[in-house]
Amino acid sequence: MAFTQVRDLELYYEIHGDGPPLLNISGTGGDLRRMPVDRSPLNAHFRTLSYDQRGLGQTSKPDGPYTMADYADDAASLIEAQGWSRCHVMGTSFGGMVALNLAVRHPRLIDRLVLCCTSPGGAVASYPLHELDDLDPVEALPVRFGLLDARWDPDATPPIPDLPQAFYDLLLARYTTAPDPHTAAGQRRQLLARAGHDVTADLPGIDIETLVCAGRYDELAPLTNAQCLVDAMPRARLAVFEGGHTFLFQDADAYPVIVAFLRGERGR
Repeated sequence: MAFTQVRDLELYYEIHGDGPPLLNISGTGGDLRRMPVDRSPLNAHFRTLSYDQRGLGQTSKPDGPYTMADYADDAASLIEAQGWSRCHVMGTSFGGMVALNLAVRHPRLIDRLVLCCTSPGGAVASYPLHELDDLDPVEALPVRFGLLDARWDPDATPPIPDLPQAFYDLLLARYTTAPDPHTAAGQRRQLLARAGHDVTADLPGIDIETLVCAGRYDELAPLTNAQCLVDAMPRARLAVFEGGHTFLFQDADAYPVIVAFLRGERGR
C-alpha cells in the first residue's frame, strides 16, 4: 500500500503476490477500498499491481476533463515508476478500454494482454453508462442489474445466477449510495472519457498476444463486442464464460484460464 507521483497525480497503488509482473486495471468507479485485491487468485502466480485511477479512490482528483489518453498514459507511467520494462496487463470493463488505449499508445510495455468484458468503442461500444447518471438511483437499479446479467431476477436467490450474495449486496449498496462530491465528480469525468473511447481503427495494429474474455449473458459489454476485438486483432483469441459482466465471480473456470494464458500454457 503506497503512493507514487505519476504525471499530475499522487497515485495510490497496492502490490500483492509474487511472480512475473502484472498490471491489473479496474472497471468503472473502481476503488481499492472496496476491492479485495489482496485476495485475488492472480496473486498466487503474479506480482500483481492494482491502483486507483485518476479522480477515484485514494488517488488525487485533478480538475477535468479526463481523456482515455490520460488513463492510458497514467498506466504507462505507473509501470515505468515500478522499474518494469514490460509486464502483463489485465483490464476489466472500463479497465479493458484503458488497456486497449495503453496497447495503442505504449505497446512496448505490454507482454501479454487480457481484456475482460470490454469493447473497442465507436460503433461497437459498451452500454453508455453516462446516460444512467441522470436517472434516479432507484429507477436506474433494474437497468444496471439487467445490464450486468440478462438473467437477473430480483425475486430469485441469488438474483444473478452463481454470483455470491455478498458480492450482489455490495453492488446493491454501491448503486443506491450517493458518493461524496469529489468522488462523484471523478466518476462523471471517467464516464465522459469512456463515452469517447474508440480504438476500432487501431485494432489491426495491436500486435500483442491477447486473450479476450466475455460473459455469455453480459448486456453491458455484449459478446458481439468481444468477437469484434478478436476478429480485428491479429493475435487475439476468445474465451466465453458462463456468467454476465461479473463472470470472473460466476464461472470458476475464468481465473484458471486467464492464469494459464498469462503463463503461456496451452489451454482453452
